Amino acid sequence: MYLSRVALDIKKRSTMVALANPQQFHGAVEQAFAGERRRRLWRLDSLGDKLYLLLLSQDVPNLQHIAEQFGTEEAPATKEYTPLLERITDGTVWRFRLTANPTKSVSNPTQPQKRGKVYAHITTEFQEKWLLERAEKNGFHLNPDNFTVVQCQWRRFQKEHKGRPISLLSVTYEGILEVTDAEKFRQVLIEGMGRGKAYGLGLMTVMGVR
Repeated sequence: MYLSRVALDIKKRSTMVALANPQQFHGAVEQAFAGERRRRLWRLDSLGDKLYLLLLSQDVPNLQHIAEQFGTEEAPATKEYTPLLERITDGTVWRFRLTANPTKSVSNPTQPQKRGKVYAHITTEFQEKWLLERAEKNGFHLNPDNFTVVQCQWRRFQKEHKGRPISLLSVTYEGILEVTDAEKFRQVLIEGMGRGKAYGLGLMTVMGVR
C-alpha cells in the first residue's frame, strides 16, 4: 500500500472547478493508474494554510497529471503505507482523522421489503453517534470525550453533464482511538468507511500519539 500527497493550488481555475465538483478529482485519480480500474481512497486535507489531496492505493501512482492540473510547485510525494499498517496492534492508541458521509436508511412502513431511503445525519450529535456505533465492529474503541466533528459541508454536483444531481454531506472527525481488533482496523484503513468513496469520502488516517 502507498499513501501519496499532492499540494493543490486553489488559485488555479481547474482546482476551483474540482473543489465544486469532486467528480473532477475522481477522474484525475483514476488517470494516475494504468491497468485494472479499482476503487482508490482519497480525500482533501487542510494543513495550516495549504490544501492537499491525499491518495491511498495498492500501486504507486503517476501523479504528474494531477500535479500539472491542480498542483503547486511543491513536488508530489508517495511513501509506503505498509510499515504503518504493521504497527497497528491490539491496544495501541492513535490520533485519527476521518472524512466520511454519515447516513441513515429509513424504510417505508408500507413497503418494508424495499430498500430504505438514505438520508444524511445533519446534526453534530447524530454524526458523532454514527461513528460511535461503528467503532466496535470496525476494530476500535472511541471515548465520546476524545473525538469531535471539525468540519461539515455539503457537496452538491452532477456526475456527468446534465446528469443526475448528487448531494453528499462531508463530515471530518478528529480525535483519539484505541485499537481493539487490529485485523478489522487495518481493513478500515485500507477500505474506508461509509458512502461516497469515489468522491473523497471514507479515508481514515492515523498517527502515533506523542
